Amino acid sequence: MSNEKKRILIVEDEEAIANGLRFNMEAEGYEPVVLGDGPSTLSYFEENSHDVDLIILDLMLPGMSGYEICRAVRERDQTVPIIILSARTLSEDKSHAFDCGTDQYITKPFALPELLSRVRQLLKRQRVEPPPKHAVEIEDFQIGNVHINFKTFEVTSPEEKHHLTTMEMQLLRYFIENESDVLSRSKILRDVWEQGAEVTSRTIDNFVMRLRKYIEEDPSNPRHLLSVRGTGYRFVAEP
Repeated sequence: MSNEKKRILIVEDEEAIANGLRFNMEAEGYEPVVLGDGPSTLSYFEENSHDVDLIILDLMLPGMSGYEICRAVRERDQTVPIIILSARTLSEDKSHAFDCGTDQYITKPFALPELLSRVRQLLKRQRVEPPPKHAVEIEDFQIGNVHINFKTFEVTSPEEKHHLTTMEMQLLRYFIENESDVLSRSKILRDVWEQGAEVTSRTIDNFVMRLRKYIEEDPSNPRHLLSVRGTGYRFVAEP
């Protein structure tokens, strides 16, 4: 399958790693653009956001952190896939990265086949494809007085509108498609993040907390996205 010259923005200040990533992305048929600091990355993205298909982002960069870059990108574009590639291994770093809007987190040193697999998976999700046979094709969904638009990644309540990231919307769609089922954290990890080995159960909990802020009238006392003690979660559209 052709990669159709997908443009990959690589933000990495270590020259050896940056050159290696550039070489391998070119070998896979992608069009890599390599930048080494935060300000130039944001400047480039502001001017070329519609031409960037995926971002590979280090966390420790000159000028500003990868966290700041990730947040800034998400303010402009909620759907472009972002992969964090970092030597930081603490769960707090990973949780913070997901809070900022990243889709995947890979620690250094990394296995090249795994990185390329993640790139292919995320780019595939960007293409419009028919849903899996087991899935329900949903474009709009109503939860109480909250309206979800899966095309625009927007959740709208009478008070405000939220723009969700790719992974937030994917997780919300997963809960809706499996309404009333008790979903364990391990099953959610497997079905939503696929090969996301760097994703932990705590990451799922953080995502659920954010989704509750979007869809629940009282996030501290949820009526739709319910916790199942010792197991995981269950979604109920009409309590």
